[in-house]
Amino acid sequence: MTRDQLAGATSAALGGGRRLAGVERLAGGTRKGVYRLTMDDATTVIAYLWEDSEDYWPAVEGDDDVADPFSPGVGLDLFEAAHARLDSLGLRVPTVHLVDRERAHYPADLAIVEDFPGENLMDLFHRDPRAAEPTMARLAEALEAMRGHHAPTYGKVALVDGGGTSHGTSCEAVALAFGLRNLAEATARDDRIAGARDRLEDRLRELAAAVRPRAEYSVVHGELGLDHVLVDRDGNPVVIDIEDLMYFDVEWEHVFLRIRLHDDYRRLEVDGLDEDRLALYLLTQRLSLTAGPLRLLDGDFPRRDFMRGIAEHNLNEALALVSAG
Repeated sequence: MTRDQLAGATSAALGGGRRLAGVERLAGGTRKGVYRLTMDDATTVIAYLWEDSEDYWPAVEGDDDVADPFSPGVGLDLFEAAHARLDSLGLRVPTVHLVDRERAHYPADLAIVEDFPGENLMDLFHRDPRAAEPTMARLAEALEAMRGHHAPTYGKVALVDGGGTSHGTSCEAVALAFGLRNLAEATARDDRIAGARDRLEDRLRELAAAVRPRAEYSVVHGELGLDHVLVDRDGNPVVIDIEDLMYFDVEWEHVFLRIRLHDDYRRLEVDGLDEDRLALYLLTQRLSLTAGPLRLLDGDFPRRDFMRGIAEHNLNEALALVSAG
């Protein structure tokens, strides 16, 4: 990456009269580069770069299969489709200043979007839960809008909105397959999972068999922790890291929210969720949050202790779900 390339892209995005004064790589992204660009008048924007050198994940067969709902959400096409869908539902998403898929400014797909340089919702909530309450309430409304929008089938928003069809026969079937893949990956990397593999596989299949058929597919972020929600100057929640957006069972979203928020989930809790789907998706996500971080550690991801902690916690939670009694 060169400053000249980003300076040219920023000038095209914002117009002339400003000079690029600073470039800062932001922590947290594992599949794309996220950079804060500061202009000489203190204006800031964010640059997203989708290029191989910014992706910490070791490649796995099927990563680029958009017909797999659980393949990695990587790329400008997924971002644009997700952004359009969330915007159509009235959610606050960063304004897009520039999209460069022709690579006129940089040798990779690039987008320059609105910046929100203050606290994300997670940091605000931990610092001052009372001050965060209005934003949490608006996030609950946003989740309800996402739940209320239905698609004719499940899968990534980019695929379904483009008329495509995902692999599999149902949400629960593809979730079972995903859970089994993560179980196999975790088994190869940790002896404790290997020792419980049969019990974990039997439990996954048992939970999937208990799910009753349903054909109602809502908009689901997939990894909606409060760190993926920024806050604008009016206190509105701004949803980011949206490339994994898909149409799926709403229970998938709420399992992730429960995992991330613990007791504070009550602020976003809703009625009418299917307990059998919640049970299947809980074990599936625990296995995903074990296998994924362990695979990420096969590469050169820098925050290694942090990622090991995620894997260890979820490994123990997965084992607890199949422990005797």
